[in-house]
Amino acid sequence: MCGATEGGLSLDGINVAKEAIVQGQVLRDGEPVGNAYVRLLDRTGEFTAEVPTSATGHFRFFAGEGEWTLRTLAPKAEPVDKTVVASIGTVAEVVIPI
Repeated sequence: MCGATEGGLSLDGINVAKEAIVQGQVLRDGEPVGNAYVRLLDRTGEFTAEVPTSATGHFRFFAGEGEWTLRTLAPKAEPVDKTVVASIGTVAEVVIPI
């Protein structure tokens, strides 16, 4: 089992057993948001990384183990924070509605 959602990001070439992966999709009214940014904040709220969403609203981070906050920034939407736990050997799949 690869852990990816149907139509989601491919895990081909990624050794999931050695990575803590946080990935998902940003949706507005059930539709992908391709012009958003997702920030990865550590447990103290410090900025760690930021990625743009793809045209299909998808994003991926390779994170350290532990609890993280995903902060989504998108046009015409308030910032949305979502807590996620990353663990080596698993893929944390997150859907973020804005």
